[in-house]
Amino acid sequence: MTLIELPRAVEAYFAFAELPATDRGRHFTITFTYLEGNRVDRLQWWWQVNKGQEKSEALVSGLRSEAIARFRQHIERWLTNSGRCLRGGDPFPLLQEMPVEAPATPVEAAQSEPSPEAMREVLPIRPALKVAAGGR
Repeated sequence: MTLIELPRAVEAYFAFAELPATDRGRHFTITFTYLEGNRVDRLQWWWQVNKGQEKSEALVSGLRSEAIARFRQHIERWLTNSGRCLRGGDPFPLLQEMPVEAPATPVEAAQSEPSPEAMREVLPIRPALKVAAGGR
């Protein structure tokens, strides 16, 4: 089962904002809002552009794309580590526990492990190499 099953790409749920510029540069935030049960919650990703970088709008656009990709990766890791998934919801995705897969029965487990005889067919036993160390 996949971690994210939404009607649109997860990036379509991102909200973007720019804070007032400072002498250090421009600061941005990306917000991802989701529902957990009846509670609305959010994740935020902050990034900045220093004075030297803000002179090129193409560079700012590239940094924005990089921030979006890193935020998406962060969300995927968060879902994996927490054992949760995002499912379709409108207007916000629903955060849910990952369904637990049924454990394999002993018969299925025994069938999935190859026997020692089968392993010899795949990986033939070879004689051990003898290594001798010598001096003068």
